[in-house]
Amino acid sequence: MSEVVKRLRERRANVWEQAKALADRAADENRNFNGEEQSSWDTLNAELDALDKRIKAVIDGEQRAKETEEAFSRLEAKPDQRGGDQAADDESPEVAQVRAMLRGEAGAPRGIEVNPTGRTNFRTLSKLTAGAGANTVKTSFYDQLVQNMIETSAVLQAGVTILRTSSGETMQVPKTTSHSTAAIVAEAASIGVSDPSFGQASLGAFKYGVMVQLSRELVDDASVDLEGYLAMETGRALGNAFGAHLVTGTGTNQPRGILADTTLGVTTATGTSGVPTADNMLDLYYSVIAPYRNASSAAYLMKDTTVAALRKVKDTTGQYLWQPSLQAGAPDRFGSVPILTDPFMPATALNAKSVVFGDFSRYFVRLVGGIRFERSDEFAFSTDLITYRALLRGDGALMDTTGALKHIVGAAT
Repeated sequence: MSEVVKRLRERRANVWEQAKALADRAADENRNFNGEEQSSWDTLNAELDALDKRIKAVIDGEQRAKETEEAFSRLEAKPDQRGGDQAADDESPEVAQVRAMLRGEAGAPRGIEVNPTGRTNFRTLSKLTAGAGANTVKTSFYDQLVQNMIETSAVLQAGVTILRTSSGETMQVPKTTSHSTAAIVAEAASIGVSDPSFGQASLGAFKYGVMVQLSRELVDDASVDLEGYLAMETGRALGNAFGAHLVTGTGTNQPRGILADTTLGVTTATGTSGVPTADNMLDLYYSVIAPYRNASSAAYLMKDTTVAALRKVKDTTGQYLWQPSLQAGAPDRFGSVPILTDPFMPATALNAKSVVFGDFSRYFVRLVGGIRFERSDEFAFSTDLITYRALLRGDGALMDTTGALKHIVGAAT
């Protein structure tokens, strides 16, 4: 972690301490915020959110600067600075193929299917610190595409189960709707049969696509990070479209999102506009049975504005349940549980499912093949623009509807 990031994180911790002091003072005097205090609280929370964005931007900028320096070192045939006199490795044939396709070099294909190499584990593709190993791993074009998809969809960060298939025919996957039960059996008595109940979930292959057009001059400019730009733009676009359906999809002509099949855990009290209390959050946690709530992929999922409301929440001993992360790449926590924020989760409101908690590995995401990436010089021939398109085929559904994932809903009135 650089000194700049350390200072920003220290500032973030300091701002949080100021916000806590403000809330504590009002709590000690058993009153709500006055107008000035509410304004200060809102300002401090806005600064926390701004610092989060700045920390991420600095980390991304430092990584881009490092990659640029490595690229210039290779162009100038300089020794690799990380390894003393050891020269930088030549780019792989796969990277060369992608670059040739993007620039339209002679003999290059017009389209490619970008796939991961080796066993795919999407949970490792979120932003990590350099100290955690990011400096030792080269980022491929595929990794950049998927990384930008994950940054826009918290569901893909949450440890969901990924099913990858080479073809797109409909898959019938059994899903658990109830578990077996046991009972005391008398000597020589018959043992009752209690079978688990199963339903079926169909996982199809909905196609998501995006097109990006760049001028010929921009593509021909060797100083432009064309791969990084296209990976960022198309990855975010696909992530926004697919990610929205992984949360709110109805299952009709689109994936079946998490909210379609989560189980009711807690209903907020009337008169709270659906904003959960500390008791609501604890009740939600314990409404999920131990095997699910203790799973490594257990987490809270909510919108950013819901996190802002929960920053005031305390336990019975007066300790804040929201815990800011002091480690780059690690999420904030509520109690001891990671908080993942997704822009597609509903805000707190009457009848709104504003918070989901449980074992996200019980949600299955199906991806067909790789991400198809194609180039056309003819589509916008009259304007001398080069058109790129990225296509993704996927689906999603919750495979355990017995309570692996539960939600908080705002009271109807």
